[in-house]
Amino acid sequence: MRLFKCAVCAQLLYFEATRCESCGHLLGYEPSQNRMLALEAEGDDAAGIWRTAPPSETRYRFCSNATYGVCNWLIDAAAADTFCLACRHNGIIPDLSQPQNAINWQRIESAKHRLFYTLLRLQLPLQTRAENPEGLLFNFLADSPLDPNARVMTGHDSGLITLAIAEADDVERERRRSLMGEPYRTLLGHFRHETGHYFWDRLVRDRDDQNAFRSLFGDETQSYPEALQIYYNGGPPADWQAHFVSAYASAHPWEDFAETWAHYLHIIDTMEMARAFNLRVEPRIDDSGQLEATIDFNPYKIASFQTIVDGWLPVSFAMNNINRCMGQPDLYPFVLSPEVIGKLAFIHDLVREKPAAAITVDTGPAPATASG
Repeated sequence: MRLFKCAVCAQLLYFEATRCESCGHLLGYEPSQNRMLALEAEGDDAAGIWRTAPPSETRYRFCSNATYGVCNWLIDAAAADTFCLACRHNGIIPDLSQPQNAINWQRIESAKHRLFYTLLRLQLPLQTRAENPEGLLFNFLADSPLDPNARVMTGHDSGLITLAIAEADDVERERRRSLMGEPYRTLLGHFRHETGHYFWDRLVRDRDDQNAFRSLFGDETQSYPEALQIYYNGGPPADWQAHFVSAYASAHPWEDFAETWAHYLHIIDTMEMARAFNLRVEPRIDDSGQLEATIDFNPYKIASFQTIVDGWLPVSFAMNNINRCMGQPDLYPFVLSPEVIGKLAFIHDLVREKPAAAITVDTGPAPATASG
């Protein structure tokens, strides 16, 4: 993620900003330019057509989901789409007649839009269900009030990612994190993990060349249900930290890839922000210089993952120490062993070697429906 600023007054902005608190201009994110645009209405505000300020010839509309306060992304006014590049992948949305669902959906979309920022920056293939039967689709589902035992499970199935709305509740998510013995559990982490399954299909399975993958992650043809049952019955192997980025990654090669994919996106996104802040880490008492780093490279463009990880280790160590000073848990409570770094490098190369993926125009997605 990068820093943004208002084009009118140069005020620094958050990615989710909708209005500049300094000059008052309406704001919208334009993904093809990766810019936050300051906007002025063209004629009557009710027309919903906006131009950039200072004025330009390009005209924009907001994504239809801006009506609900969950999206600030823009669409070219001449385009046929009504949903932005992120929201066009929504299937079932929360039932907004329930007040808490509106709050939860806003949290969900904030995380999802940050996910799509990274996927678009990586130029990954993103097809909707209108374009491909296994295109990427999100359903945000609530547990049934009639059956307390029928819990929605977050997961992936052939391009369909289901997210339990309950995960947007901080208390409930923390309860689940503690119950599962996890050091980390966030909405953004869920999105990044589940898209790891989707992109395994696109970048590994669909290339029909699993040999390199299997040499690092193992044989994915082993029974997935049986592997999960073994994991939940006995837990991870005693030496899991030497081989996996998380305990859950040890359950099955598919989960190993999805967990490693999520961490790759964590690292790339954070390192871009570190670069935006011109971050330099140079501990005064580090005589060896091993924890020195200057983040002056673009993680989306650099060829060698080793350069990224050489910067990430000092940055994450610094962030963890700062968090502890505030009485907070480590920001990045994970250990990257040499084997895990090799897996992250594999994903880095896989992303860089992907087929060129042009952003296609959706031919008219069905309107999103509300879940109960």
